[in-house]
Amino acid sequence: MRIETLGFLLLATMILTGCNEKSVAYGDANSIIAVMTPELWGEASEDVYAALEQTVQTVRNEKTFTVTYQDPGSPEWGNLRRFRQMLVVGTESDPWVAEALAASRNTVHEPGMTQVYDVWSRGQNVTILLLSRPGAIEELLQRLPEYHARLDEQFRQYAQSRMFMTGADTALADTLMAEGGFSLMVPTVYKWSRNDSVFVFRNDNPDPSELIRQVGVTWQTPIPPEMDPEGLLELRADLVGAYYSQPQAVDLANQSDRRILLREVEALEVRAMWTNPPELPWPAGGPFVTRAVACPDQNRLYLLDAWLYAPAKEKYEYMIQLETILDSFRCGPR
Repeated sequence: MRIETLGFLLLATMILTGCNEKSVAYGDANSIIAVMTPELWGEASEDVYAALEQTVQTVRNEKTFTVTYQDPGSPEWGNLRRFRQMLVVGTESDPWVAEALAASRNTVHEPGMTQVYDVWSRGQNVTILLLSRPGAIEELLQRLPEYHARLDEQFRQYAQSRMFMTGADTALADTLMAEGGFSLMVPTVYKWSRNDSVFVFRNDNPDPSELIRQVGVTWQTPIPPEMDPEGLLELRADLVGAYYSQPQAVDLANQSDRRILLREVEALEVRAMWTNPPELPWPAGGPFVTRAVACPDQNRLYLLDAWLYAPAKEKYEYMIQLETILDSFRCGPR
């Protein structure tokens, strides 16, 4: 959503609710409003974009965060300072910085990064990057990686909190351990089914034509001596062909693979994109992540597969949710 549109919505709400109370913050959790002098922005804008608008591969290179510049000296500043995610840059004598610092509990303000909340609106997260002198671009550039890392961690926590708003299905985790020898923590809104040694967990709310998040778990015995990305994709193809409701072809144009540690157990992970086979009459596709996890105590090689269908939606938040489910995997005795 463009900042002009958000500003109009904010102004309309202020008219309806009155200006004496703080309104609810506007904007998405991954949309950053960068506030600094026009002169500093002119020097630093390209570096700010590069540091904060990093991309993740879904069905395309999707920005994890978007940055919009706001001049604090503009007439619109009084209204547009009420967005959810703000990066405020300047010295202690700059009025927009001083207002934000007033919300901090610290009385001594050293140059650096400080985070405060609900400065100009409720539910607002304001990061103050306090400079030692006007136009200290080197101090801004030095702090950008730290700011991005903090913001990304907070966004992940936000995505996980939204995911478990209905609660975590701890009873299901116990059932899976008793019946299948493994556990997985999913939200209570997920439906699940079992077919022999194949377990499928699915959330297609509000409508499967709009959003599907699905996880499949199965295993094979014995554990093969080696597993490479090609072998892992073959195992996934067998799972999809036999147990998923719709066939999926794999687009390897943006495939990536890596070795990870999952609860101190090494796992092989492959990421790529699935699409509907060409013979189907409707186009569909999305990202998937699949993992092979060896559990020697059970002599099992587990296959964990998660895929997403979210047409016309940003996908980063949903992929964080699916990764969180995969990361909760346990095998064998607790």
